[in-house]
Amino acid sequence: MTDVILHAEGVGLSYGNEQAVRNVDFTLKRGEVAAIMGSSGSGKSSLLYCLAGVLTPTSGAVAFDGVDLSRLPDGELSSLRRTRLGFVFQYGELLPELTAEENAALPLRLAGISKEHAHAMAGQVLTRLGMGDLLRRRTSKLSGGQSQRVAVARALVHRPDVVFADEPTGALDSTNADTVLSEFLQLARRQKTALVIVTHDADVAAKADTQYTMSDGLLSQRVAV
Repeated sequence: MTDVILHAEGVGLSYGNEQAVRNVDFTLKRGEVAAIMGSSGSGKSSLLYCLAGVLTPTSGAVAFDGVDLSRLPDGELSSLRRTRLGFVFQYGELLPELTAEENAALPLRLAGISKEHAHAMAGQVLTRLGMGDLLRRRTSKLSGGQSQRVAVARALVHRPDVVFADEPTGALDSTNADTVLSEFLQLARRQKTALVIVTHDADVAAKADTQYTMSDGLLSQRVAV
């Protein structure tokens, strides 16, 4: 088994005449935490979604565990995203009518796991994130920091190979951001889940194993930490 779980070569993405990503090469090892730092409009989120198979690159290729994502039928690609990938977004994107436990259990339920087992697994992950007393509270009643912990739990509950995080602490105050990020990284590393985090925050990027900078669609300044 190779150490590389994700590899991109010559990836480009255009929106009409605008080139958002330009000839990017990127490699992620199993269990590695990589941060891509850049300002708004730098192309980092577009690159993230290409790496995750959500967007199809205009040029180049992305391989997950040796398989070219562009060659997968839609059904297999959707299954891959449900079972081996996880996602954390800036605003959580939770279902407000569901409880914390129900939200966190969604990837397991979509994979066909029974409600009882899925909720038990979700409860364990949420408890590790300090949410054990709030399992049955609807997420519409949670604070920003609590909601983002639920989003982290949902991304990690099925023990994916890679989690893609788009500004995961961008909507939080500095205290909550530091706490949630630390808990996120600790749990991911315990599970040996690789992370790709895009951020504009140098403090967030500094906690990664490997740092990249993105500007005008170009990925550069790889720094081994």
